[in-house]
Amino acid sequence: MKKFMGKNFLLQTKTAKELYHKHAAIMPIFDYHCHIPAREIAEDKRFENITQIWLYGDHYKWRAMRTNGVNERFCTGDASDWEKFEKWAKTVPYTIQNPLFHWTHLELKKFFKIDKILSPATAKEIWDECNEKLNTPEYSCRNIIRMANVHTICTTDDPVDSLEYHQSIKTDGFEVAVLPAWRPDKAMAVESTASFNSYVDKLGDVAGVEIRSFEDFMDAIDSRHRFFHDNGCRLSDHGLETAYAEDYTESEIKAVFNKVRSGKDLSGEEILKFKSCMLYEFGIMDNLRGWTQQFHLGALRNNNTRLFNQLGPDTGFDSIGDFEVGKPLSKFLDRLDKEDQLSKTVLYNLNPRDNELIATMIGNFQDGSIPGKMQFGSGWWFLDQKDGMEKQMNALSNLGLLSRFVGMLTDSRSFLSYTRHEYFRRVLCNMIGNNVENGEIPYDMELLGGMVEDICFNNARDYFNFG
Repeated sequence: MKKFMGKNFLLQTKTAKELYHKHAAIMPIFDYHCHIPAREIAEDKRFENITQIWLYGDHYKWRAMRTNGVNERFCTGDASDWEKFEKWAKTVPYTIQNPLFHWTHLELKKFFKIDKILSPATAKEIWDECNEKLNTPEYSCRNIIRMANVHTICTTDDPVDSLEYHQSIKTDGFEVAVLPAWRPDKAMAVESTASFNSYVDKLGDVAGVEIRSFEDFMDAIDSRHRFFHDNGCRLSDHGLETAYAEDYTESEIKAVFNKVRSGKDLSGEEILKFKSCMLYEFGIMDNLRGWTQQFHLGALRNNNTRLFNQLGPDTGFDSIGDFEVGKPLSKFLDRLDKEDQLSKTVLYNLNPRDNELIATMIGNFQDGSIPGKMQFGSGWWFLDQKDGMEKQMNALSNLGLLSRFVGMLTDSRSFLSYTRHEYFRRVLCNMIGNNVENGEIPYDMELLGGMVEDICFNNARDYFNFG
């Protein structure tokens, strides 16, 4: 019987072990999509206790705790940090077979050198040991990033964000690049008239533009896009149910904008037309400035109305959706491609039924200009676990070029989540190693070792080319 989470965790063959330890494990981390706050890096924040760095804002853990019968007070409520940690420790044994069990213990081992299993019996000693370390300078945000061997971080930022903390980090000379990524979802969210108008007013203030028309609105958007570019941004991101590609005319969009600005709710058709227009315009801007665009497709968000109204978004009440993806995505990408305006693109799906769809869609728009211009993004959100990663990589292997894959990202709000890269790398090496042992791939360590190093780091560095 193998030791739980030992040196060769997830590595089933001699080849897998060689690939991981000699190639994957030594590569830096290029974390091109996450949600960690740039402010905390700028201030080099130190956390008072493990709950603050581990449980604050982590809706993965909150979902598990609720499922285990834990009252909301201990997830997002006013319970003490110790009480919240204690409830999480009681939940962890019930997460066996869920990726949270692996992530929890990878993080304890990687950052705190703790090999114990978290449970009610070990909660107090693990709490004390973690907190003792967190209360030293060696566990500041920047030092945790250094511990993880991170090369580049791309945060997720709204067009109205000031980027003052990114500027501060750069001025400080922090050796890890911390760059903004443009996330303009609110600029196309016309399904909520009041929220959209409030956002447009804020956009106008930040851009120094009085927004009276759709032209003014687009001027303000472009001004902010230019501002992000000037502050090192070369990457956009869009969280969408699906791609939007309705036909529309310029006069229709102007009329829709005027209608929503007058305080009137839009019809379903008007909403889709406006979203289609904005998605296209964002694509044009990205191409103009040489950015890469990312599309996260398929989340059905805020399903629990009662708790959404109580707690707000991103609190653990989203699920996989079953939206039509193929036709609108093809139409959207084809329009940009026909006009020679299609930027480098990364597509992520949340519904695993769409793996082969996305894997074949990217092949439609590869143009030979650069290796892997169109990317099938890594297993995302509910799919960033062993089974989801394997299915994503197998689909890409069968229908594209795994060797050109830009690899993993954390997509997390926690500074301890860099172990997700380790998890991914072990899964990757195990897949390749098994195929070598089965005689399906030649045992050529120069070839395979280079491939693994590329997927873990080199491909992302070269593809995004942030300079």
